[in-house]
Amino acid sequence: MYSLNRAEIIGNITRDPEMRYIPSGQGVTSFGVATNRRWKNQAGELQEDTQFHEIVAWGKLAELCSQILHKGNKVYVEGRLQTRSWEAPDGSKRQRTEIVMDNFVPLTPKGAVSPMAEEENPPAGGEEKPAPKPKEKEEAVSKPDKKTKKEEKEEKVEEIDEDINLEDIPF
Repeated sequence: MYSLNRAEIIGNITRDPEMRYIPSGQGVTSFGVATNRRWKNQAGELQEDTQFHEIVAWGKLAELCSQILHKGNKVYVEGRLQTRSWEAPDGSKRQRTEIVMDNFVPLTPKGAVSPMAEEENPPAGGEEKPAPKPKEKEEAVSKPDKKTKKEEKEEKVEEIDEDINLEDIPF
C-alpha cells in the first residue's frame, strides 16, 4: 500500500518569519499563512472562511524564508503535514499540526510593498509622503531623444502618406 502526506497552499503570510537555531546548530524558521475560501450558500449569500496554517522550514530553506518572506506577502508553500504533541506547564496536553515546508514560491513581486508594511510603518511625526511625480513628465525630462513605439509608427505612416499621390494610382 502506498500513502501520501502532501500539503499545498497559497495564502498571505500572517507574521514575519521567525528564525532560530536548535542546539545542534540547524536553523528553523516558523511563520503563519492564512488561506481564504469564498462561496455562496443556498440562500445566495456570499460566505467566507479563513484558515490559519503554521509553517516550519529547516536548514537552508529556513534561512531563505527569513530573508525573502515578509508579513502580508502572498506565498505558495508545499510540504507535508506533521502533528507535534507536548505537555504544557499547567499539565495539559497540547497538539499542533504544522506544514513542514519542502518548497516555496514567493508570489508578491520583488520590490512590491505589502499592504501590511504600509499600515505598520506610518511616516514619522504624522508627516505625509510627497506625491510621486507623474511618469510622463519624468520620461520627457530624462529621455527627450527617445520616442515611443506609437510615435514611431505614426511618423512612418505620415512618411508613407506623403510618398503616395492619389493621381499615380492606375484605377
